[in-house]
Amino acid sequence: MFIDTHLHIVDRSALPYPWLSQAPALDRDFLYETYATEARRCGITAALHMEVDVDPAAMQAETDHIAGLAKKEGSLLAGAIVSCRPEDQGFAAYLERQKADPFVKGFRRVLHVVPDNVSEGALFRENIRRIGGSGLTFDLCTLPHQAGRVTALVDLAPDVQFVLDHCGVPDIRSDAFEPWKAGLSEIARRPNVVCKISGVVAYADAETWTAQTLRPYIEHVIARFGWDRVVWGSDWPVCTLGGGLSTWVAATHAMLSSSSETERSKLLFANAQRLWSL
Repeated sequence: MFIDTHLHIVDRSALPYPWLSQAPALDRDFLYETYATEARRCGITAALHMEVDVDPAAMQAETDHIAGLAKKEGSLLAGAIVSCRPEDQGFAAYLERQKADPFVKGFRRVLHVVPDNVSEGALFRENIRRIGGSGLTFDLCTLPHQAGRVTALVDLAPDVQFVLDHCGVPDIRSDAFEPWKAGLSEIARRPNVVCKISGVVAYADAETWTAQTLRPYIEHVIARFGWDRVVWGSDWPVCTLGGGLSTWVAATHAMLSSSSETERSKLLFANAQRLWSL
């Protein structure tokens, strides 16, 4: 059994995605029905939708759209990690609205697409601290060179449960293991951070990667965070850039072949169930 903690649905007829024009390989619809067919074949039994950086004016519309899909009979969708703008004055009111919606499980603001000083602003940090005690998580999507800013933000909000997306986005294609390793290890020292094993197939060479290519990165994450602080995600449809959902699931099984059933269960579903009360 898998719980997918990182699914993106792209429906351009329903929502505006300004960034897609700069990403031609992903500039098309990736609909829930397409995902669900393959996901069920792979053993995925539930999924959390991850915000797709829609136009800020459409943030609530995205949540409403995904909630509508979740209400369909047999839907795999169990909740949503929604978009937010902690740098804005309106965040406190936005937080209160999301806290009242049981479908919302957490927030994300992608930080590697904005200047570094955005996350260093006083209002941004005050608003991140507001999340503490809400039961909602905050996903961190950052690059390896931003590890110091990640630890600074995490240390300022010890009551917030953070989730580091995509193993900290290592540059596997360039074999940049050492710069990533040091920052990841430092982040892992913070007990209020969980690491999401996801996305890595898109950072490897699409034509040549194998499970052995990814293994050192996955093993380092697990060694530093431990089996109780890791969750699994598909990062569909971004994973299609490196082979697709079924290929990523197969690689995951290969890399976990020597682990125990208890360890696999924690990574693949049990930790997600506990973290997001699924």
